[in-house]
Amino acid sequence: MTRPPSDVRPPAGPGGSSWEHFPHGADVGVRGRGATRAAAFAQAALALAAVTTDPARVRPHGSIEITCEAPDDDLLLLDWLNALIYEAATRHWVFGAFEVGITGGRLRARAFGEPIDLARHEPAVEVKGATPTGLRVAREADGRWVAECIVDV
Repeated sequence: MTRPPSDVRPPAGPGGSSWEHFPHGADVGVRGRGATRAAAFAQAALALAAVTTDPARVRPHGSIEITCEAPDDDLLLLDWLNALIYEAATRHWVFGAFEVGITGGRLRARAFGEPIDLARHEPAVEVKGATPTGLRVAREADGRWVAECIVDV
């Protein structure tokens, strides 16, 4: 079933964390916000997951650990999202929750999900990769962090 990803998102979570999609030609922008870099990265991952399916439909039957390292925050976000895309594609899984920790240029995370169930998850599109287009990790004027980029669908 092909349908555009939903831009409807839950209300802001603890510390003002939130995620959203934003339009970008034929691709999709994913954006995460949070009180910390780690929270913003977790929300960006949730936005990525929501491109394919409603994360609320994903049961946390298992988890995988992901570690990434990069010389700056922008490249760390790109590596993180592409690692999630790789794991989802090779395992045939969908993810719906994330725990992220960042120390310096090193990210350690756990992604919770399950094998994809076409009937229940109703995947919208396949994400091919996170791109450097619109890549940005920054602290905003209100003190919250934002992590965003365009993903190729």
